[in-house]
Amino acid sequence: MNPPLPSPLTFVPLFQERAWGGRQLANLFGRQLPAGKLIGESWEIVDRPEAQSVVRQGPWQGWTLHELWQEHRPEIFGNMMPAAPRFPLLAKLLDARENLSLQVHPGPSITAAVGGEAKTEMWYFAASEAGAEIYAGLRRGVTPTQLERLVRGKGLPELVHRIPIKTGDAFFVPSGRLHAIGAGNLLIEIQENSDTTFRLFDWDRDDKEGRPRPLQIEEALQSIDVDDFEPEVIQAAGETLVSCPHFVVEQWSLENVRPASERAAFAIFICLSGAGEAGDLSFHPGDFFLVPALAAATALQPVAAGTRLLRVTLPGR
Repeated sequence: MNPPLPSPLTFVPLFQERAWGGRQLANLFGRQLPAGKLIGESWEIVDRPEAQSVVRQGPWQGWTLHELWQEHRPEIFGNMMPAAPRFPLLAKLLDARENLSLQVHPGPSITAAVGGEAKTEMWYFAASEAGAEIYAGLRRGVTPTQLERLVRGKGLPELVHRIPIKTGDAFFVPSGRLHAIGAGNLLIEIQENSDTTFRLFDWDRDDKEGRPRPLQIEEALQSIDVDDFEPEVIQAAGETLVSCPHFVVEQWSLENVRPASERAAFAIFICLSGAGEAGDLSFHPGDFFLVPALAAATALQPVAAGTRLLRVTLPGR
């Protein structure tokens, strides 16, 4: 017998140690991080062979996201879901105390040649320090020949477009876009369910054994969109931040009670500020939760002024 369907589901985060990480997830969001480790990523909602979200509490406690996707897709996610073998999204928190590598994710048309999985993602900057920036796209006029020459000559950062970032900004990273998150940014990342990254430059950083971190220059050069010049931060159209074939991300200002969804489909929520309640769950900044399809009418209730949420769904569902 299956347990009754609760309103929101919360999951145990999976902390990832990274050379560029820090401790801000504890300082800002009260996360209980492993002692003495630099945590760069917290995988909040994930269904991968090497990483599995597990329901934290309630009647479904201990179920994995993969089990829910395989065995209870209509109830949890809705009837109009893709026929994918795994839940198609991955939601993270990232703490960049140092620059991440200059990197690219391949698009679907190139994965057969270079390997890996396609990945498009978006970033919401939950806390950015003064002077923070990102690297994204090429400076206008850079040619493929210049790109290849300076990659091999360690001059790549000179060719990459730099964008000042402040708290509350959002940015879209389609597959093929050369990019790096700059130091001093804590952000939410919503992406396709992929973990393929090709690094071109890593700021001459060594791993824990003192060896240079590996690069994937050949694969990256084949994957970069060389016509992607000087992109800008997202200019929101109403509540919608991103609507692409892989996900829809909205920003809600929760001033009054509001249902999680107008239709019987799941929605993921991330609290940005303030505080609220959803069913029997209380949420605060940095909290992620998934409202199941059969609980789509769950009322989201603000309990503090200035409550804001990201809402993540699949397109057309």
